[in-house]
Amino acid sequence: MKQIKLGDFIPDFSLKDQDGNLIEISNFLGKKKMVIFFYPQDGSLNCTREACYFRDLSDVFDEADAVIIGISGQSVESHKEFAEINRLKYTLLSDAGDSVRKLLGVPGRVFGLVPGRVTYVTDRSGKVVYIFDSQTETQRHADEALKICLLLKRTDNVNI
Repeated sequence: MKQIKLGDFIPDFSLKDQDGNLIEISNFLGKKKMVIFFYPQDGSLNCTREACYFRDLSDVFDEADAVIIGISGQSVESHKEFAEINRLKYTLLSDAGDSVRKLLGVPGRVFGLVPGRVTYVTDRSGKVVYIFDSQTETQRHADEALKICLLLKRTDNVNI
């Protein structure tokens, strides 16, 4: 299984969001930075903490011109309920067959049980500029991603 590394481009993929709309990742290219976080399961304690922390920081991500996209293997319906219960304002994508998880090389099962938790940050072109992989430090996923997005924002208007 090939793993996406720093400097790679996020491959094109499309999945359904919590409202059943087909979302194509290519629609964000050239427009927004992307924070794509893979999480194990809707409703579990740590996943809820992580998702709500991203929610709490979503205005700052907006100011940094970044879109937040959460991905896990649950159904569209499960994502819809999870988003409504936790008032999530960002996109959740259903990767029911784990095809995108495999495409990016996100660990399938940690300790043989729980799908891996990995966050990717891309620039506007879709190039991966940061990867954070931690099963247990759930809130650091948002903190680290936000730091990178804010750094990118500072260089957005600088001609190098």
